[in-house]
Amino acid sequence: MAFPDTCGSNDDALEQLARRRAGAKLGWAIHAAAYVLVNLLLAALAAQQGRHWAIYPALGWGLGLLLHGAAVWLALPGGGLHARLLARERQRLQAGRE
Repeated sequence: MAFPDTCGSNDDALEQLARRRAGAKLGWAIHAAAYVLVNLLLAALAAQQGRHWAIYPALGWGLGLLLHGAAVWLALPGGGLHARLLARERQRLQAGRE
């Protein structure tokens, strides 16, 4: 990615890209947490009924979560909470600029 020559707009571009990357990673983490909580609830409901239907939504949603994770984590390596992600992306982009 080519960055503009002026220092101020260069820092702004790095900041914007770092925020976008950190937001994508945090979005996946929220998606994963919702997956776990909802599927635990569905499994409990299915167990009360004595049936095993909860595996089907878990598998379907799990595939979606896997594809979401592949898009985020394979394209944007790194990890952690939003603030740590943001700092890491800033460092990575700053190093690539030098």
